[in-house]
Amino acid sequence: MRDSLVSVSRRRSMASTNCMESLDLTTEKKEIKRKTWKMRIQFLFKVKSSPSKSKARKHRAYRPSADDVRQWAQSLDKLLAHKYGKAAFCVFLKSEFCEENIEFWLACEDYRSTTSQTELALKANRIYEEFIRSEAPQEINLDFRTKSAITQSLSKPSESSFLSAQRRIYSLMENNCYPRFIYSDLYKGLCAAAEAKGKHHHATTDSFVYHGDN
Repeated sequence: MRDSLVSVSRRRSMASTNCMESLDLTTEKKEIKRKTWKMRIQFLFKVKSSPSKSKARKHRAYRPSADDVRQWAQSLDKLLAHKYGKAAFCVFLKSEFCEENIEFWLACEDYRSTTSQTELALKANRIYEEFIRSEAPQEINLDFRTKSAITQSLSKPSESSFLSAQRRIYSLMENNCYPRFIYSDLYKGLCAAAEAKGKHHHATTDSFVYHGDN
């Protein structure tokens, strides 16, 4: 009886220890993710030093403004239409281990812009091998019918070969990944960084205002 109680006590102690270790690991992963996002945010808003002020101003103009970042919350279209919005969304999807969706969508965008039939065939096979076939490196979630249609089109691929699959993945991102991105710490951090950048820019501009001769 005593041995049984000791055994139960040990199991409870081990379970408690494992639980604490699990919590520690979860906390550590969250901290790593937070630091990674912070570095990415800093990169998105970083302005490289340049010997020419005009070049620096030109470079700065390509960084997302507070208004840009706010517009990303209006629709997935607006997010993906902006260079840095797309980059931020890619970072977020990688953190959630589902970057294959945006990678496939981008590959389809590139595919649809291809005019050469030879290039079209090469890219079609590349997309199939990377995203469509069973156990592909970045296999996306598609129904059997859509996969079969793509497989059959490979013998003579057209501009619309992946259109149905691309729309399906876009809908998946729009209804699932995109809302999570908008409510994520990453997006909140981007908003804060953009606001801070805007305030700094206005302060710098105001300090160089010409007031005329005294």
